[in-house]
Order: sequence, then C-alpha cells, then structure tokens
Amino acid sequence: AERIRFILGEEDDSPAPPQLFTELDELLAIDGQEMEWKETARWIKFEEKVEQGGERWSKPHVATLSLHSLFELRTCIEKGSIMLDMEASREPSSAEMVVDNQIETGLLKSELKDKVTYTLLRKHRHQTKKSNLRSLADIGKTVSNLRTLRNPSSAARTQPEGLARQRLNFLFLPLSLMQLKNKFMKKLPRDAEASNVLVGEVDFLEGPFIAFVRLQQAVMLGALTEVPVPTRFLFILLGPKGKAKSYHEIGRAIATLMSDEVFHDIAYKAKDRQDLIAGIDEFLDEVIVLPPGEWDPAIRIEPPKSLPSSDKRKNMYSGGENLQMNGDTPHDGGHGGGGHGDCEELQRTGRFCGGLIKDIKRKAPFFASDFYDALNIQALSAILFIYLATVTNAITFGGLLGDATENMQGVLESFLGTAVTGAIFCLFAGQPLTILSSTGPVLVFERLLFNFSKDNDFDYLEFRLWIGLWSAFQCLILVATDASFLVKYFTRFTEEGFSSLISFIFIYDAFKKMIKLADHYPINSEFKVDYITHYSCACEPLDPGGVTRQYWRCCQQSVQYNTTIDWSSLTTKECLKYGGQLVGNNCEYVPDITLMSFILFFGTYTCSMALKKFKTSRYFPTTARKLISDFAIILSILIFCGIDALVGVDTPKLIVPSEFKPTSPERGWFIPPFGGNPWWVYLAAAIPALLVTILIFMDQQITAVIVNRKEHKLKKGAGYHLDLFWVAVLMIVCSFMGLPWYVAATVISIAHIDSLKMETETSAPGEQPKFLGVREQRVTGVIVFILTGVSVFMAPILKFIPMPVLYGVFLYMGVASLNGVQFMDRLKLLLMPLKHQPDFIYLRHVPLRRVHLFTFLQVVCLALLWILKSTVAAIIFPVMILALVAVRKAMDYLFSQHDLSFLDDVIPEKDKKKKEDEKKKKKKK
Repeated sequence: AERIRFILGEEDDSPAPPQLFTELDELLAIDGQEMEWKETARWIKFEEKVEQGGERWSKPHVATLSLHSLFELRTCIEKGSIMLDMEASREPSSAEMVVDNQIETGLLKSELKDKVTYTLLRKHRHQTKKSNLRSLADIGKTVSNLRTLRNPSSAARTQPEGLARQRLNFLFLPLSLMQLKNKFMKKLPRDAEASNVLVGEVDFLEGPFIAFVRLQQAVMLGALTEVPVPTRFLFILLGPKGKAKSYHEIGRAIATLMSDEVFHDIAYKAKDRQDLIAGIDEFLDEVIVLPPGEWDPAIRIEPPKSLPSSDKRKNMYSGGENLQMNGDTPHDGGHGGGGHGDCEELQRTGRFCGGLIKDIKRKAPFFASDFYDALNIQALSAILFIYLATVTNAITFGGLLGDATENMQGVLESFLGTAVTGAIFCLFAGQPLTILSSTGPVLVFERLLFNFSKDNDFDYLEFRLWIGLWSAFQCLILVATDASFLVKYFTRFTEEGFSSLISFIFIYDAFKKMIKLADHYPINSEFKVDYITHYSCACEPLDPGGVTRQYWRCCQQSVQYNTTIDWSSLTTKECLKYGGQLVGNNCEYVPDITLMSFILFFGTYTCSMALKKFKTSRYFPTTARKLISDFAIILSILIFCGIDALVGVDTPKLIVPSEFKPTSPERGWFIPPFGGNPWWVYLAAAIPALLVTILIFMDQQITAVIVNRKEHKLKKGAGYHLDLFWVAVLMIVCSFMGLPWYVAATVISIAHIDSLKMETETSAPGEQPKFLGVREQRVTGVIVFILTGVSVFMAPILKFIPMPVLYGVFLYMGVASLNGVQFMDRLKLLLMPLKHQPDFIYLRHVPLRRVHLFTFLQVVCLALLWILKSTVAAIIFPVMILALVAVRKAMDYLFSQHDLSFLDDVIPEKDKKKKEDEKKKKKKK
C-alpha cells in the first residue's frame, strides 16, 4: 500500500494518462498454413472476444479471470524482462532490443535469437471483414534490405548463415487501408494509446520468453494493432508447447489489468519491476472470488448500466482519506443536507446590489460562448420542441385570461407578452435555460382583480398597471438587498413539493382538456350497429310554412329571389345559419372525433417516451439513435400530424390569431397611468402588489433552484439576483402594455434542460455514455420566443396541428419532469415488497417506517396545496408555498438530523452512494 501511495500520490505536471486500447494476439496456425499472430480479443473497458466461428465480435462483457492466471501473471512479471521507457529508434529495432535484453540477462540462449525474432515478426491477422494486411516480416525484410544497401559491412557482420534476418523498424511501418477505415476508432478518444499483448506456444523454447515493455513515447507500429493507434505497452509471452490455454489466460489477465483504471495509472508511472508487482497485488486485493460450483464461468456478465468509479481506490493512496460523508455530521442551520448554503451565488454580500453585481461579473465572461455553444443540431431539436410547448401554453393561457377579463387580455396579448419577455430574459438574464411563462396563480389573481375592479367601477388595466409597478419596485428592493440568499433555505422537501405539484397540474390539465373535448364531441354509447336504420337527422324550418325571415334576408343580401328552399339538402352549418332546426335522434352523434383525438393524445405521449429512450436501444448505429432521441418530440408530433391528415377526421386544430391588434377594441398597446381611477388607488395598489411580489419571488426562485441543481452539472454559474432583476423590469414593460405578467415556468424549463443534455461522444463498447452536463447557451430560448412572436404570421401552417397532439406533449412534459424526483421514488416504495425495493442510499440508513412517514407528510402538504389551488383561496397559494419552508423547519423536531441528511438532500443519488461505498472501504482497510 505504501508503494502504491507513493506511485499514485506523486505530484507532477504531466497530464492524466490517456485511454488504452488493448489487443490480445495469439500465435496460431491459420487454415493449416504457417503460424500467424491472430487477434482473439480486445479491451477498452470491457472484453470483446472473436467468436469461435471467427466471423464476428462477441458482445462486450465483464472479463472474468481465474485467480490462478493472476498469480501466474505475477510470476511472469517477477521473472521476465521489464523494460521501462525504452526508446523506439531505427538502430537497433525495438524487437531486437527485447530479445537482446533476454540474452544479456541469461533468460534466452543466444542461438535462439533469430528464431524468436522471426516469430515476433510474423504476419498479424486482425478481426476485420477481409484481412489483406502486409506481413510484418515482409515489411521488416524490406526495411532490412534498405539498411543493407546503405551499410553492407554492418549487414555482413550481423547476418547469420542459413537464416534471413527480418528487421522491424517500429517507427516507419505503413498503415493499412483496413486500419484507417476501421469504424472502431469512433469508440476511442483522440489521444488514445495501445497496449499489445502477444502470447503463443513454440516448439523451440524450453522455458518461457516473457517481456513487459513500456515505450518512452507512443509509436505507430504499422499493422501491429487493429486500429491506427500508437503503441505504448508490449507484453510478450512465448513458451513451450502444451500450455496454450494457460498462456491465453495469462494474456487475458494482463489485458484486463491494462483496462483497469488503477493499474493503468500504475503502469504509466512505474519506475521498476516492484511497482508493477505492487499494482498486481492491489488488483488482487480488490478481486472478488466466486465459488466454481455456484457459478458457470462460461456465462458472460453484461456490463453494468453505471460503472463504479475508481476514485475511491485511488483516494486511498493519494491523500483522500479525509473525505467526509455528507450526513455524518449535522449540517449548518439544522437543515440536513438539502440547503444551498455552500452555493457561491447565494452568499449574502451585505452591500447595495452586491449580489446583482457579482452575478453580472460571473456571467459576463461567458456571454460570447453563450452564442457559439449553441452551434449543434441538438439545439435545433430543443428549439422546435420548446417552441410548440410555448405556443400551446400561450394559447391556452391566453384563452383562459380572455374569459377571466372579458377579453381585456387575450390570446394575442399572451403571444406578444411571451415573445417580448422571453426573448429579452433569455438574452440578458443570469440563467438563460429558464423559460418564462404565465402561471396558474397569476391567472387566479387576474380574475379576482378584474372582478374587484368591475364591482368598484375601477379602470382594470390602470389599476393593474399600478399593482405591477409597485410589485416590480418591491422585487427591485429584494434584488438590491440580496434577498435571494433566502433560497438556500429551500431544501429538497420544498423543491420537490413545488415541482411535483406543477408536474401534476400539467398532467391533470392535459387530461382535463381531453375530457372537455369529449364533452364537446360526445360519444353516443347507446349507438347499436344493428339499429342503424332507426337513426336519422334532418334539417327542418322553424316556420313549417316555408321560408324564414332570416333566410329571406340572406337571400336578399345575396341577390337571390327564390321563395322556397330544399331544407333536406342543407348541411348542418347551413341549416343553423338559415334559421332551421336539426330534428332526429342522431343529430348529436359524432362517432370518430373523440376516439381519434384520444388516439392522437396517447399516441403522441407514448411515441415521445419511446423515442426519447431510443438512444439506449439495440437498433441502428449510435449516431442515428442519438439523433432520433434528440428529435423525439418533434418526430412524434410530425408522425401523428401525418396520421391525422391521412385519416381525415375533423379533429380540433391549433388556432392562432391572424391579425396583430388588441383582443379588445376598447384598449390600445399603451396603458395611461392616470385619469381612470381616484388618486388613492395608486397608493392602495401597493397592498395587493405585495401578494404578487411573493408569488413572483417564490415561483421564480424555486424554479431557478431546480434548474441550477448540482446534478445538471452547469458550469457557467447561476444568477438568482440578475434573473429577478429582469423579471421586475419586464413586469414594468408588461404592465404599461397591458400584457400578462411572466415568471419562470418549472415544467417547461426542466423540459428545456432535458432537451439540451450532453453525453460523451466516445464510449467503450458496453459502456453507457456519461452525462457531461447541459448545453448552456442563450440561442435556443431567444429563437423560441422570436418564433412565438411571429406565429401570428405562421397561422396557415400551424392550423394543421391537432390540439390533442399538443395535449399529448403537455402530458409528456408533466411525466418526464417527475423522472429522478426522490419523492416519486419514495411513493413507489409504498407499493413494493421489501425484497424488490431498489438499493437507495437512504434505505441503507433510515428505517423504512421513517421513510414512509416523511413521504406521508410530503403527500399531505401536496394535497393541501392542490385543494387550495382549486378554490377561491388560490390567491394565497404563493404564501402557502412559503409555508413549506416552515413545515420543513418543524420537521427538525420530528426527525433526527441523521435521517434528514439522507431524506432531504440535493446531492444526486449516485454521488451519495459513491461516498457511502468509499466509507465502507475505509472502515474495511
């Protein structure tokens, strides 16, 4: 352990060792001909074998080694030649240097030098479609002949009788076309290096020929490796006949060790033989032995979905012993592990606008990169997805707002407000990934305010203007005093309660709209196909005498002078237009619209979920899978728009305003601040403005906390004060223009982040791509809101999108935003038997009854918020969200700090589990 600590703990300026590609070649007779080096297995992280048929690679699997092979490998390293930092030069060749070293140390007889050299230089056959690689011996012979021409005297001295010398120059071998075209290179990072393992049995050796070589610099060795990657390590094992299986297992053992992260680092930093032996011993310390009678070694173990980090092993040897478990000690302020007190963005400065200034300084250096970082096709899919979600939300909210305010604010105001505020916010705010939208509590406030103004003969828009100005002023005071530092008291309990509620609202509203659609187009449950002859619907005039006055007027206007009409030939719309009436028991029956709408609704949701998960599918190449996953929602919308057009059922379509003018003719685009109300109303407006301020602050900052969670791995920092500043400024603009007020939308913001998540482009076969973070930029948000603004001119195109398809997208966003929420995981535990419960970190430390109690309290709070939202008391909804913080504080007296540190923690599950495993390992040591 001390030696490993010394090797790994050395401080140097050299970069981390590169990824290794390891290839195992065995000396075999191919089709009864001469012996060749044939590739039989390869490693990056997992083993891939050439199947016995020789036509294909196996699936990547965890390499299972025998303990005996590891001990034999240890013996090989103890007794063989160890050549570290050997220079690969033209004179003499590296192959000769290995053989000469064996002779000098007495491990090989000098008369066997040429036979061993000849064996090492034999042709290499790789597992490709067709291998026409040049023999290394032929290449070596060519190089040797060139050298002979240049230096005949030297050639005469070294050329033995009866055997042509094959010389290999490791620096100047040409690459084969097969290597350059090998698609496997996509799995390797650009700086990858190779380690070549050569094992085989020969008839001229009495004892083993063993060599472990590390070149000083990685060198391209021509066709030695399957892919054009420079070689850094060579392990050679030649031995007498009869032990081919043993040699094969030793070769697999060293190849597996080279793919192990800890031994890989030791191999790069080793100074001598003992360092390598210490590395093998460390590997043996970590090995798990399975009893042979209880497990079949022929079974291939599938790679795990998430690989355990080797950091815990490295930390034991590099000063990482002092790492503390988050949860072993009480957290500051008694808030468990869920607070954000360690977040730099939420530290109170104590200076006027100190937090705002720090936010600006923090975000300014990234402003340029916020534009060119969006140059990726993934940004296009995010734009289309969020645009359709935003348009649907704007139409829905605008319609409800029009009903609540008698069209003083309507769909067009909703479109314009969304476009203006969203574009400015994404362009200048601290966290451009946040999407602004109108919220339910704002709608409730607008309805109550309009009714109050109407009952008291106030000018609604002027009264609303002053409330907006007061609220914006109060928000600016909160910005100036660094009040956003209060966000650090929002623990996971508060965040998940709020985000789950918003997600449930999205899911509920999606179904509510579909049920309302079913009411508008009712299904005739009493319809029987056998009784179809009994059903009828006819158009008849209200005046049995013939023509109605309304029809007569219509005829006069159309310069028609017919005095009679064939009522039976009119359509439904024409019948009602001309004052007729529909008579019959089948007049209300619309057989297909509701059914088709639900097919589109559930189809869009199901297709979106399936295509989003398609990147982990077994079908199609990686690039195609990733592209399909990125464009999952757009593809789903296009598919079901096409199905709707193909079937031809008259489903309700998306309708956007086609004219740019206020919804109400009684108002303009600028609201005058004076003249409509008594002077005291301007001052009294500060009281309801306080309620709006609480609403804005809570909605904005809780969403900002969720967006800036550590598990999203954002690298450009947050801007809580800067975000609230722009929300306040935009509130002033919206108040003067009579537009709705906007605040961060939780579900759409989470959907925006999910659509921009980045993963590693290169991953070893069998390894799941690693989450790198989110593509942080401003372009997607800005373009989304610009498109929303010009949607008025895109009405001819948007009218083909069925509303049930967009409701399906709403359902998808609601369900998708619940993924990874610990609250949902704990809810599922209520329905699971103990033996089927997942290995969550909190279940290791907190009794199950305490977990259920915590979940029950969270459900009660959520239910109370839902009930409150659904009543007239919804006006105090933001105050009740604030009360969640108080409820969480009260839970300190019901739960121990130990329990709360695991149940109410914002650290991602995987990070916590890593720390837990690390702690166990330290105790064991």
